[in-house]
Amino acid sequence: MKRKLAAVAVLSATALLTGVVQVSAVAVADPAPQSQGAQQRADLIALANGQAGKVAHALALGGQEQLVAKDAVVDADGTRHLRYERTLAGLPVLGGDLVVHQKADGSTTSVDKATGATLALPSLTPQIPADQAAAQATGAVQSTVGIAADEDESPLTEVHQAGKAELVVWAADGTPRLAYRTTVEGLRADGTPSRQLLVTDAASGQVLSSHEQVRTASGTGKGVFVGTVPLTTTQSGSSYQLKDASRGGQATYTLKGKTSGSGTLVAKTTNSFGNGLASNAESAAVDAQYGAAATWDYYKNTFGRNGIKNNGVGAASRVHYGSNYVNAFWDDSCFCMTYGDGTSNTHPLTELDVAGHEMSHGVTSATANLNYSGESGGLNEATSDIFGTMVEFYANLPADKPDYLIGELININGDGTPLRYMDKPSKDGASADYWSSTVGNKDVHYSSGVANHFFYLLSEGSGAKTINGVSYNSPTSNGSTLAGIGRDKAAQIWYRALTTYFTSTTNYAGARTGTLKAAADLYGASSAEYSAVAATWSAVNVN
Repeated sequence: MKRKLAAVAVLSATALLTGVVQVSAVAVADPAPQSQGAQQRADLIALANGQAGKVAHALALGGQEQLVAKDAVVDADGTRHLRYERTLAGLPVLGGDLVVHQKADGSTTSVDKATGATLALPSLTPQIPADQAAAQATGAVQSTVGIAADEDESPLTEVHQAGKAELVVWAADGTPRLAYRTTVEGLRADGTPSRQLLVTDAASGQVLSSHEQVRTASGTGKGVFVGTVPLTTTQSGSSYQLKDASRGGQATYTLKGKTSGSGTLVAKTTNSFGNGLASNAESAAVDAQYGAAATWDYYKNTFGRNGIKNNGVGAASRVHYGSNYVNAFWDDSCFCMTYGDGTSNTHPLTELDVAGHEMSHGVTSATANLNYSGESGGLNEATSDIFGTMVEFYANLPADKPDYLIGELININGDGTPLRYMDKPSKDGASADYWSSTVGNKDVHYSSGVANHFFYLLSEGSGAKTINGVSYNSPTSNGSTLAGIGRDKAAQIWYRALTTYFTSTTNYAGARTGTLKAAADLYGASSAEYSAVAATWSAVNVN
């Protein structure tokens, strides 16, 4: 779960527009958007792309700037939220994303921008050639060989360049400049693959951003977690496969100790898999397949989201990665979740909230794409904690009772304590309970504490209580007493803010604004839910 990124968070700006942009409305169920089929979603994005020129004109963007639709959300009343990426003279603008909000009649009401800076570059000609930029980026990663980038991230042992350096515009820190984007691949000492995305200044070669794309979840697993669960399988001749056509074809593969490739689809001649013991190779596959299904079902049945990318495509799961590999990770490039077998190859890392957490990184990537550093990085990590927790509550398994503890069954600390606590994050010894001006300087897993605490307080309220046998006692920074609105409403508000108002550079102040907008959309600006969101942010010192 540890990654680093050097980008600086920028407050999302909101500007009123007068332009009128027409996009055909799609009726959806209130409050969540309608589940979109792949073709329906493609049609909606195509319509948004058809209006990109008018939107750019209304925003008074420069003649070389263009907008490309990434996503579109349409509410039951016809209100539209169009998410765009930006280009300048054909170059991707990193940190140039924005969300346009329109009434049902097509009139634009506001826009949330990742940056309000004007894209006025003196030149689009780089002073450093692409091959030199790629070599510099590779050298920057090679300089960290033998050094752990984060405290639960293994040191690099192997580094090599993968692909050419791509010319881009870097705008995430509010000072747009010409830059290169280079992917550098490698391998960590514990066997985790590394795929670092570096952004370097095209004039000086300075590293502006370094983003590890392979998201990991470290721990020492305790065996098989989900117990006896139903599975949807596919029959092929006399064989039954762990492949689920009802959930986008998502399937589970075994790597049989390898660290590369897609693996072999788990299949057998009877439609019963595993026996609950780690010694049976199928048991970890059952955990993985169920975790993917539970995550799919949670997003589909709660928000109408049709898969991680909302395109109806299921993710792949890979089990038995490497040897004695005490880790698990999500990788956008293969759209897959991968699990090691843990210490002595007897403790698979296939806990349910690990699956929900890591796959939720894919949801964030497909929507707001929150930069993984500073306050936006904390919000990114908290989003995965929030929805990983909600997947656990949704599944409500007897073998893994839902709670507000992160990674409680992995026993990552070796003493039975969880990785993180949502009711009082500081109990882990490093996470922030409340916002301060320095919280963005913390590792994102510790700055995430502010949002995790917000979500717990908004869901359950303050003070001492016991839920599913777990005792909590959540404080507030201002001494206020909060009642909570329930986790389901809190999750609806967070999801709408993530998919509708957050941008890549949203910080905690922007998250307060975005969740208040979401609460107003869902429950009304004069509702108890809206007031609770405001009071809860104040309780974690975000005012």
